Amino acid sequence: MRIVIQRVKQALVEVDGAITGQIGVGLLVFVGIGKDDECKDADLLVDKLAKLRIFNDEAGKMNLDVQQVGGALLIVSQFTLYGSISKGRRPSFDEAAGPEKAQALYDYFVQTARLQGLKVETGMFRASMQVKLINDGPVTILSDSKSLLKNGD
Repeated sequence: MRIVIQRVKQALVEVDGAITGQIGVGLLVFVGIGKDDECKDADLLVDKLAKLRIFNDEAGKMNLDVQQVGGALLIVSQFTLYGSISKGRRPSFDEAAGPEKAQALYDYFVQTARLQGLKVETGMFRASMQVKLINDGPVTILSDSKSLLKNGD
């Protein structure tokens, strides 16, 4: 499972002109599901998100997590995080999970975040979405559950 985390001042997702999810201060999280991913991958990444200290404290140091700043998550599915451009000019998505598995794990990811007490808004799975954001910093972080598991985290 791969995620792109962006610290935002605000973000929203629209589908066909209607807002499906909107947050103020918080984290915009793009989630890609790989064909070998399982619930443990989601558990690991949600735990990281909940405790990730990337918000500034009063001294300007990244010491606070999303809950400490009263923020929320906007979680958006993005299978293109598994796009490979190693061959040719057109991306290959062979490593991405199929739609049924991906939706089940995406839903699990969202539910797990909510169960951790995080405020969560979402996009719409498999929809053509327009994402609007004001990146704060900018701060953008990439993470991959397989790398974290390999490193024992």
